[in-house]
Amino acid sequence: MGDTQDWTAAPGAAERARSVLSLAWSCAVTADGVREEYAGAHTVTEDGRVRLTVPDDSGLFAASLCAPRQEPSALLEFADVAPVPVRHRIRARLWLSGWLAPSEGALLFRPTRVVLRQASGPVVVDLDEFAAARPDPLAEAEARLLTHLADAHPDAVERLSRLVRPESLHAATRVVPLAVDRHGLTLRIERTRAHGDVRLPFHAPADDVPQLTERVHALLAQAAATGCPRALQRQRADGDG
Repeated sequence: MGDTQDWTAAPGAAERARSVLSLAWSCAVTADGVREEYAGAHTVTEDGRVRLTVPDDSGLFAASLCAPRQEPSALLEFADVAPVPVRHRIRARLWLSGWLAPSEGALLFRPTRVVLRQASGPVVVDLDEFAAARPDPLAEAEARLLTHLADAHPDAVERLSRLVRPESLHAATRVVPLAVDRHGLTLRIERTRAHGDVRLPFHAPADDVPQLTERVHALLAQAAATGCPRALQRQRADGDG
């Protein structure tokens, strides 16, 4: 379920895809009818190719040996999982289709089609943009930052919720930080049987953690000038009862 807050200043599809690819710990690979799942087995080259280190008895090696020119067509699947426990935890899925080839004891995958699916729907990512893009500069720190914010500073999350439009907080039972990137922070608004996501854009991009800290403090200062949302007032009053 979506909410009415405007979504602004978000990473482009190519950057988002590269962030998902660089941080995903596991992947599923399908090639010529062989499907295998691996954890911690892939690395990414600067131009977006994927290097897979798989066991010698992997069916993928057999597929590559039997395919014409030893390059079987393949599909790689990755999931972006929210680091904070929420309902419907997968934030995005990434599909790469292309070709596998043996390379120095591993398999090198060259993508020919990139599809990113987020809550807004699927988008085909331009290959040149994908090759040139880089992961969000906060991507590697995101899990640590979000879990710390949720676990150690729930009061700050509540203050940030004051920046959410009242209609988006209707019937809210919980507000948690879902995602952060250099352009903004996303909150998950959970209800009894539904949820929605609201993005709080930064006043300027944050290229590192110190800059992110300043941007969040700016949001908190902005929130301090607003009142406590009625929906959360009612939620707190109900909890006190």
